[in-house]
Amino acid sequence: METTQSLSRDADDQRTDNISSLDANLLAQVLARPNLEQAWKRVRANKGAPGIDGLTIEDFPAYFHEHGDAILEGIRMEQYQPCPVKRVYIDKEDGGQRALGIPTVFDRVIQQAIVQVISPIFEPTFSEFSYGFRPKRSQHQAVRKVQEFIAEDRKIAVDVDLSKFFDRVNHDFLMTQLGRKIKDKALLRLIGLYLRAGIVEDGVLLENHLGVPQGGPLSPLMSNVVLDLLDKELEHRGHRFARYADDCAPRRRTGGFRSSVQPCCTRDEGGPLGAAVQA
Repeated sequence: METTQSLSRDADDQRTDNISSLDANLLAQVLARPNLEQAWKRVRANKGAPGIDGLTIEDFPAYFHEHGDAILEGIRMEQYQPCPVKRVYIDKEDGGQRALGIPTVFDRVIQQAIVQVISPIFEPTFSEFSYGFRPKRSQHQAVRKVQEFIAEDRKIAVDVDLSKFFDRVNHDFLMTQLGRKIKDKALLRLIGLYLRAGIVEDGVLLENHLGVPQGGPLSPLMSNVVLDLLDKELEHRGHRFARYADDCAPRRRTGGFRSSVQPCCTRDEGGPLGAAVQA
């Protein structure tokens, strides 16, 4: 008998049968000049600090004019190696710090170009209760959705925070999920290189075999690809919820709620996040 998760995945696959995701040449779409120009405009608008190469947003156009064609050809020939990200820390409201991984400006442009091509492939199958890092969705809409649940007299709520989620994403699981809808092996290889590019902290190169460093354009979409499995499981169990990135607020009218939510939000092998996130 098929499991609920497999049925959900099959339904998702059917909805994407006619999408260009099944083309074997998505990398060409990523590297197309109009797509790269749009990606550059987005990166430039977001500003941001230089990566480990020290290249600034202001200096990038001249750099790309001189080196861009050669680097793009290297990507096409599967000879390109992304730069490691630069580790920086920003203060959190609770007094702690959040670790970010800042890619070089060039890698931010390529990552953004990838997102622009593959986001329309995954977006149609994402949960209606997912609000983080999605087009025309926001944290304010997530709050309003929770307020709607409260108005429905749903008495029980659970605030779910997936601890250090971005640091613990299993690369193999993520690549498997991506491979279900992306058939371009060269593009999958490039995404894998970005996941494993490494982190430079205090001048020391650290290998990363887990996690999707926050700070690059790819990480928000990658997080939603992984957490979509959690969303589908919560939906199957009849929960109403609003998820924004790795924060989730499910609500229900009746008892027995915590025991129902907890198994699918823990990193055991039996739950949806068991293979997706490692301790």
